[in-house]
Amino acid sequence: MQTTAQDLIERAAKYDPSLAADIRAFAKAREFGLVFEHNRPEAMRLYGKKISKGDTVHILASRGKAEKAENRVLWRVVKIVGESAQLESVDDAGTTCFVDLFDLVAVAAFEEPIYAGLREVGRVERGGDRPYQVVINGENYHALEALLFAYAGRADCIYIDPPYNTGARDWKYNNDYVDSTDQYRHSKWLAFMERRLRLAKELLNPQRSLLICTIDEKEYLNLGLLLEQVFPSARIQMISSVINHAGTSRVNEFSKTNEFIYFVMIGTIEVLPSVTNEGRGEKVLWDSLRRHNPSNLRPTRPSQFYPIYVDKQSKQIVEVGDAITPDIDRFSVPGRDGCDTVFPVNDQGVEMMWGVTAPELRSRIAGGYVRVGRYYPNKPQHYSIQFLSKGTIKDIEEGRAKIVGRGKDGSVEAVYPGGKELMPPTQWDNPSHDAYRHGTNILKALLPNRKFPYPKALYAIEDCLQILFKNDKEFTIIDFFSGSGTTAHATMRLNHQDGGSRRCICITNNEVSEAEAKKMTRQGLRQGDPEWEQYGICEYITKPRIEAAITGLTPEGNPVKGDYKFTDEFPMADGFEENAIFFDLTYQNPVVVDLDGAYEEIAPLLWMRAGCKGPIIVTRGDGTYELSETYAILFDYAFAQDFVMELDARPEIQTVYVVTDDEGRYQSINQALKGRDVVQLYESYLRSFQIAAEGALI
Repeated sequence: MQTTAQDLIERAAKYDPSLAADIRAFAKAREFGLVFEHNRPEAMRLYGKKISKGDTVHILASRGKAEKAENRVLWRVVKIVGESAQLESVDDAGTTCFVDLFDLVAVAAFEEPIYAGLREVGRVERGGDRPYQVVINGENYHALEALLFAYAGRADCIYIDPPYNTGARDWKYNNDYVDSTDQYRHSKWLAFMERRLRLAKELLNPQRSLLICTIDEKEYLNLGLLLEQVFPSARIQMISSVINHAGTSRVNEFSKTNEFIYFVMIGTIEVLPSVTNEGRGEKVLWDSLRRHNPSNLRPTRPSQFYPIYVDKQSKQIVEVGDAITPDIDRFSVPGRDGCDTVFPVNDQGVEMMWGVTAPELRSRIAGGYVRVGRYYPNKPQHYSIQFLSKGTIKDIEEGRAKIVGRGKDGSVEAVYPGGKELMPPTQWDNPSHDAYRHGTNILKALLPNRKFPYPKALYAIEDCLQILFKNDKEFTIIDFFSGSGTTAHATMRLNHQDGGSRRCICITNNEVSEAEAKKMTRQGLRQGDPEWEQYGICEYITKPRIEAAITGLTPEGNPVKGDYKFTDEFPMADGFEENAIFFDLTYQNPVVVDLDGAYEEIAPLLWMRAGCKGPIIVTRGDGTYELSETYAILFDYAFAQDFVMELDARPEIQTVYVVTDDEGRYQSINQALKGRDVVQLYESYLRSFQIAAEGALI
């Protein structure tokens, strides 16, 4: 007779009723959904971290020797004497030894919060005052923890291309490669992914955002169930996409031609039409005049908060009022007889801003490029106001779109004679998505003589983003398995097409391939050595690829050969008018942070939270306060009054940091700057990592 889980629980109850009760509770909690072995959490090495008393460490293999199981045993630093450390075994109490510090590497245990910072290691600037594309070199779990401080609930999109777990030795768990012989291969992969997806969920805007994840047939079923479990309220669809028409031949298996793409749609995000059906006119797309991005609040641009008067009978705009400053209550603005006064207010009653200034709106009304949409009697904004974007107006004026009539209010009725966009299908077979022609070959052009396995097709990622963000010109996208940096490249392509200010945050580690690691180990090198690190993914591929794409020059200084294709065709040697900044992830001592002693490496996170734009406040100046283009920091509360007065004259600064451990002082600044994002340092920073560590134990 087969033994059931209930049989085992009943047997355990005879010896330990309390344990049996705990097992029943756990089994009940995991009865439905994806069930898998939650392996021992990853213990990740923190190369470059200074060894301190209390650290958990690994003892590295001798130079020239391959690592063995003994090099993955955990030790704790009891004390440091000169250039050596006394260690005690984590798993075998009483076992101690002395080891040279340079033979140790710190290890992060998931039950302990890690306090990460960023150190700038380079930048490329060709974009004037445009926001920066960001590349972070570091372990992605810890980098995501760091981003929680800057972007919790603010990311518009996350695109990831995680390891496919094919059985090849292409990804690590607990610092060791996982291959097809590992009986826990699938559960390790799921545990690995679940921890990162939970952090991704915290980063995404719960009101409107998107997660995109590519995968192949080895884990697509498990991934689908995992996504349903982590994002229970999201709308999830899977696309099958052809990436290789020729197919990859495999023994006793169907030839592989495709991969799968999961779209996890959160909140009000909408799939937009994108596929052209030749021969049928496509109507021009009207946009909502009210901005929807959480950062587009009323104080952000006071010139774009003004009344629009809509006649109650004709449902037409009869007047556009002047902008009002943030200190004026909108309800105090005089109305017009027979009209509804319409301000940009979202469904939750939050004051947002219109998409253009009042003079610009009046000009567009005169041209027939504005109209009144639906009436919503039960919403704070009773009327939907719609307008045509600059790009659509340009299409009309230059003849790509044709005016075929006008409404009673004079608004244009226009179509694209060449075709009508339809909703995208669940099966994609686009020549532009060929991974070799538009992934491998593009990377070869940018980085001649440098190899990277299976880069994504540039235009495939571009299309994924277009489908849901075609009309968003300022979204933030995060890619924490960025590999060669294709997502950032696609983001810059989209900006080039419509003048947008989208920004991408790429996270990748600096690992080398298994073969390269063995070769360099034989040469007496170790991970962390400069001679080793120069050939890691981030240093050898990701950063040079982003730089080459922006400058139009290869690492050797030659113009990049070839042209971009499809939507936006131009020579790759032209580059992009973009900025990029490169960071290494660092690890901070929480005591030092709490004592205000790690400002320089936390500074980039403050800048990122404020929008990755303008100068980074990298020093304290005279120690009083500092203002940058989009954010400000109060270092000394004694200067709070002067600080607030300066900010009153700088409404464009919406993010403010206050360095104080006094809650009353923080709240006083918060009240004085009501409507802005006021953050207390360093309590908020430390707490964000504590929360992330607690979540890792789930």
